Amino acid sequence: MRHGFLGAATLALLAAALPARAQENQETMKENLAHKLEKPFFKKTKWITDYDEAKAAAKKNGKLIFAYFTRSYAN
Repeated sequence: MRHGFLGAATLALLAAALPARAQENQETMKENLAHKLEKPFFKKTKWITDYDEAKAAAKKNGKLIFAYFTRSYAN
């Protein structure tokens, strides 16, 4: 019985910490994106990073969209 309580308490503590960790990860990813977009390679052309904006521009200009989706899981 004691192990069940400890396990439930541990899970509750972990679940309470997850939203804070997720927010921290979102902020870190936004900072990483801003840093990457400052590199010379990205400054050579106008990159559209918003999918809906890119879709509208492609439709207007009769062009295709080149999309590259990625996510880093490394800390």
